[in-house]
Amino acid sequence: MSWKVIWSSLKSADMRKRLLAVMGMLFVFRIFAHIPVPLADPTTLKQILENVFTSSETPQLFSFINVLSGGALANFSIMLVGLGPYINASIILQLLTKAIPQLEALNKEGEYGRKKINQYTRILTLPLAIMQSIGAIYLVRQSASSIGGLGDITANTSLMQWVLMVCALTGGSMILMWLGELITEQNVGNGISLIITVGIVSSLPGTIGSLLTSVINENEKWNIFGRQLPIDQQGLLYTLLIVAIVTIVTVLVVKLNEASRNITINYAKRVQGNRSYGGVTTTLPVKLITAGVIPIIFAVAFLSVPSFVGQLMTSSSSARLQSLGAELVKLFQNPTAQTFQQPGWQPYIYPLVYFILVFAFTFFYTSIAFNTKEIAENLQKQGGFIEGVRIGAQTEKYLGKVVNRLTLFGALSLGMLALMPILGQKFLTTNISLGGTSLLILVSVALETLRQIESRALMATYDQYTQDDFFYDSSEPAQAATGGRRLRFIPKTLKRSGKKSDNSTKSKDN
Repeated sequence: MSWKVIWSSLKSADMRKRLLAVMGMLFVFRIFAHIPVPLADPTTLKQILENVFTSSETPQLFSFINVLSGGALANFSIMLVGLGPYINASIILQLLTKAIPQLEALNKEGEYGRKKINQYTRILTLPLAIMQSIGAIYLVRQSASSIGGLGDITANTSLMQWVLMVCALTGGSMILMWLGELITEQNVGNGISLIITVGIVSSLPGTIGSLLTSVINENEKWNIFGRQLPIDQQGLLYTLLIVAIVTIVTVLVVKLNEASRNITINYAKRVQGNRSYGGVTTTLPVKLITAGVIPIIFAVAFLSVPSFVGQLMTSSSSARLQSLGAELVKLFQNPTAQTFQQPGWQPYIYPLVYFILVFAFTFFYTSIAFNTKEIAENLQKQGGFIEGVRIGAQTEKYLGKVVNRLTLFGALSLGMLALMPILGQKFLTTNISLGGTSLLILVSVALETLRQIESRALMATYDQYTQDDFFYDSSEPAQAATGGRRLRFIPKTLKRSGKKSDNSTKSKDN
């Protein structure tokens, strides 16, 4: 990462315009996240939601949605539904692309096909946003009634008020999708990912404040260098432990996010007329965690179904259904420190099912995102082969074996990251919404955004450099996706001292 190039690119009016546009749209998102849905008295609504989110019985799905939406759920904002409909529509279109031959053929048509699929995704987002808006209001009403203790928040609402609430939530979701695409068009980061990241970052001040509250205690005094300070020693110990764990997990998440295996691909040399083609060596990178955070999102959504069904059954007139519904709610509620203190095996059902779902969805989504059959066919058409492996079916089998081995370790790592908040409930009394999952999102989005900013910065400052300022690193093989080698920058300090990089002399050979 060349920070000097990025800093120098700020002199460009185009670069400043892009960065300010992105920050302005993110600021608009944060304003919308605090505009409440036109429902009831704001004071009563705020009290209900505070009771919901401070309760130990709050479902993990609520905490998950609240973090990803930047606190919109806790404020019952018009951004409550957030990017959920757009993400679901994108996943549905990806699955349909593999199942429907017409969509698969359209996806292979290049830029035109991708634009048409994106258009279908936007169209599908609208009905999904309407359905999820109705479901979100119903879920909040049920939880506010059972957990908040202040009754039904939609009591005495007319049909037109229901239509107004659904339209407000649907409009907020569509505006958020539009803002995400506008941010992506600036080419300094993915808009959807940046909006989710800003939502996570916005919850950090509250987390830091709760940690400081646990440390500062006026009722206890600790003698430090002859001064009596209002510090709770146990709270300070827990805070330092949490900071140490977060630091270690962040380093591990960076390693996991960047880990990949580079498979060497050789291309046969071909001669056509007076020109020769091929005869080069490239790499095919296979990431350790290809699926990213999507398996965790799927697992949380599936785990919310039994608890939701249980809440519906508890309102039934049948005593048997009420008993069964209460048992479902008890088994699939968000585990807390009190839950783990209960005897028996029931408290461990939720973590076990959660881990199995994350593990299974990791393999499922990786098989869709990394199609070994399609990659093997493309290599065969382009004349590429893996040394020691025959082209065609043998290449597909080899790639599948490599991907399965990497995915096995990646699935285990994702499962442990997902269980971190649940395991933390055994030692902390506060409700933890996200732990390793939020770190995974923050790390992956931050690294990808910095790469895109650096790429845009090099384009903005291209006229300031000559050809001698750059060289192609021939010590590393070219990438299979682009066929190009990594472009490196020679600092001016080396040029002034008369030194040359070890690989700078090789640029003429490439």
